[in-house]
Amino acid sequence: MKQKNGLMAVILSSAIVLSGCSSMSNAVKGGLIGGGAGAAVGAGVGALIGKNTKSAAIGAAVGTAVGATTGVIIGKKMDKARAQAAAIEGARVDSIRDANNLKALKVTFDSGILFKTGKSTLNPSAQDALTKFAKILNDNPTMDIAIMGHTDNAGSLEVNQKLSQERAQSVADFLKSKNVSTSQLKEIVGKNFAEPVADNATAAGKAANRRVEVYMYASEKMIKEAEAK
Repeated sequence: MKQKNGLMAVILSSAIVLSGCSSMSNAVKGGLIGGGAGAAVGAGVGALIGKNTKSAAIGAAVGTAVGATTGVIIGKKMDKARAQAAAIEGARVDSIRDANNLKALKVTFDSGILFKTGKSTLNPSAQDALTKFAKILNDNPTMDIAIMGHTDNAGSLEVNQKLSQERAQSVADFLKSKNVSTSQLKEIVGKNFAEPVADNATAAGKAANRRVEVYMYASEKMIKEAEAK
């Protein structure tokens, strides 16, 4: 038992050290904390690596622990996609970890950029940004995508549920019009105002909460291809 506790302490300490290494690439982190360490620590590792980095709701159902080498390969792909997405005006990109403890991305588009207040029709500037984003998805056909629409708390739950769903769907429909495969779109969900990222008591907080998030993560096919290398 002491030996197991000691191993857990080492793994946790390594994860904490890695979280402070801002210069370390996603690929290296993916390899070092993937596989055995990921299986041992589980959701705890994701929580240790930066803020808002764990999203157990996304991730391919592979059924087994993913190895460290596979984590490195997928991490490199995510590194490249992150750099490309970060270059798009109006997009904020965060590295997260999926349910398989693999590197994934959360790309947030401010609804103030995407839509007029209370509307779900994409603005011209948003169409330009999403056209560039679609190219990244086209270049990574084995990445799965989940699209989440969010609102502030102005108005009823019913109104905001409908609006958040329509906004998520507008983004999905536009991406599909730019040849993003329907098979990549695993979820298109309206979250209403249930998951705020800021205080709805302020105008700035409300603006931050009106957003659309696109999650990019490794599909089962990507994982199998990486395991075969």
